Amino acid sequence: MDFEKFCQENCVERKGTGTLKWDSLQEVFGDPDLLPLWVADMEIQSPPAAREAIKKQADHGTFGYGKVMDPYYDAFFAWMKDRHGVELEKDNLRFATGVVGSLYAAVRAYTEPDASVIICPPVYYPFYDAILNTGRKLVMCDLDNDGGHFYLDLEKFEKTIAENKPSMFILCSPHNPVCRVWTEQELEGALEICRKYGVLVVADEIHQDFTYSPEHKFVSTALVGGGKYKDMLIILNSGSKTFNLAGLIHSHVIIFDKKLMETYDAYIKSIGSPEVNLMGVVGMGAAFRDGAEWFENVKALICHNYEYMKEAFAKDAPKIVLTPLEGTYLSWMDLRGYMDGKEVADFIQKKCRLACDVGEWFSFEGHGFVRINLATDTKYIKMAVERIITNLKQL
Repeated sequence: MDFEKFCQENCVERKGTGTLKWDSLQEVFGDPDLLPLWVADMEIQSPPAAREAIKKQADHGTFGYGKVMDPYYDAFFAWMKDRHGVELEKDNLRFATGVVGSLYAAVRAYTEPDASVIICPPVYYPFYDAILNTGRKLVMCDLDNDGGHFYLDLEKFEKTIAENKPSMFILCSPHNPVCRVWTEQELEGALEICRKYGVLVVADEIHQDFTYSPEHKFVSTALVGGGKYKDMLIILNSGSKTFNLAGLIHSHVIIFDKKLMETYDAYIKSIGSPEVNLMGVVGMGAAFRDGAEWFENVKALICHNYEYMKEAFAKDAPKIVLTPLEGTYLSWMDLRGYMDGKEVADFIQKKCRLACDVGEWFSFEGHGFVRINLATDTKYIKMAVERIITNLKQL
């Protein structure tokens, strides 16, 4: 694959287009002139099939209330079955405006106001918000780090649950930001502990499609143990990451247990939540149906960007610990080999002139780590790597 040609033909400049990643730098970082590699969306144009479907709907000239029709179900169900072995029916599926909003809904729908909810840092920071902003108690069981390989110590996990008695576990699978694709054995261990202590599991599986080798195959929680944990699962996913469609505000809530679904439906009814975004259904349905070739090319570019970064750091900044890319389209790096962890955020922003998600966003003890989005034009990855290496050499 000619990656330079692919980027020239498919990557676009986004500054000034009203995009969060590029046009919120002043508000978030206090500096509008940084190179943004933070928000997990892409500079790659979305699949042609999605763009054409949206244009066709726009040309029709009506923007009334939407309804999910059979072609959408067919396309999404086929994607889930063919790629992940998950078989779904309409009764298992509800629609939402995004995974983060669904996290809030799940916390409110299934836990009492004084309940505890457990997460495993370092983890996607809206997990904290969904717990704390709804008045629940935060319980943490930090992942262990073995030279850049993160894992969940199941004995520690069980001890934390036994002592704190959480009502819910919010699982990130694949895990953002540490790039882990959990094995079925790891997942079953965690789910069995949750079963033992009566802990409901909400699984954020939005990065499910981003895996890069057969030995790191994504296993949906719906399939773990032959599906025996379905009665304690709420699964959240979307095509928004897969096809770069986050702005279409459309996602899925998958629930297999009838009583859990009744509870979810009752909560959504109580808040008068709208069900679908017309353009989200149109664009995402087309992407699930006809976006596979585009997606495989994007995955190849992500791998290319990661390998470039890995090789450059190995040669010129060998004390950076770069977490192996098992899943997601993010890189997670540890710069504590060069400086105190609390200095890293300033180094990345003020010296390297990069806008990145830094470790303390993901964990109270996360100083020293940086997350960089790999789903972008290779020229931006090269610029970021060059700036990091150059400034490290000046220390």
